Formats: sequence, structure tokens, C-alpha cells
Amino acid sequence: MAGHVASPYTGRVDAKPFLVAVGRALQVVGLDVVLIGNAAAALQGAPVTTVDFDFLFRKTPRNLQKLKALADELGATVLRPFYPASDLFRVVREDDGLQLDFMGTIHGVRSFEGLRARASVIEVEGVSLRVASLADIIKSKRAAGRPRDWAVIELLEKALEAAQPQDPPRRAPKGK
Repeated sequence: MAGHVASPYTGRVDAKPFLVAVGRALQVVGLDVVLIGNAAAALQGAPVTTVDFDFLFRKTPRNLQKLKALADELGATVLRPFYPASDLFRVVREDDGLQLDFMGTIHGVRSFEGLRARASVIEVEGVSLRVASLADIIKSKRAAGRPRDWAVIELLEKALEAAQPQDPPRRAPKGK
């Protein structure tokens, strides 16, 4: 599976080594991003999988330089694949299949700043990653409307509901 390492003896997929390496490289080059998509949802407990890591970033000339520096730091290459989404930049490392997608815009989200403000920081082995909220991930997948997005929306909604603090049951007021 591209972008993941199989854990020894279990056959399970473990993305942690990739997330740690990517998080460290992002810190080195100073690229401000928010992890989005299924990888972000999985870090928040949603039972979903993915073969790549998707990020939203501000598409500026300086950040495009940082994106190239990130690829160099990871021993990877920046590609600009032909997709309808014109703001997609893919960073790939062929030796192990690492794939990172960086987008300047995503469906259902008005601005990087707003997404970033609603995001949380999750630490993975001492590396901090800014992760989009489940609500924003769901909103974006609904707006994109792709079959692969619709396939996971119900799982994401259940994970969001499970993550919401539950109000204690209310007691009926005592009569006089």
C-alpha cells in the first residue's frame, strides 16, 4: 500500500513512521499546513483508511518554494498532476511509495485561515500536526460529492457524534 509501512508480525498498516517524518520535515522547512481527508479523520478515531496524506496550504510563491524544500528534505519529488483541481501539488517518494497531496483550495471550505482556526494539534511521537476538524472533513467530502467521499461520510458522522461530549440526562424537576 503506497504511503504506509506494514507493521512486523501483524500485517497491519502503520502510517505513524510516515507522519512523523513528514511532520518533522514540515517543521524544518516551516510550511504551515493542515492535514485533511481520511488521514486526518483516522487520527481522530474514525475507522477509515487511505493511501496518501492530504494537506491544505496557502498557495503563495514562498510556500511553493517551501514545498520544493519539503520534497528535498524527504528525498521526494514535487509533481503537478493533471486533475480538475488545479491547485493540487503531489509530493512522491518512489522508493517507499510516500504520497503527499497539497491543495490550495478544497470543496466546502472557504479559507485556509478558517480551517486552520478550527483545526486541532495532534502529537504523534513528539511531532505536532495540525489536523482539520471532523466537521470540516465531513463538510468538504459532502461538497466534493465524489462516490469515494460519500462512501465514508456515515462513518465520519458516527465518529464525530462519538467524539461530542454527551450532556448528562436531565432529571425531572421535583414538584412542590
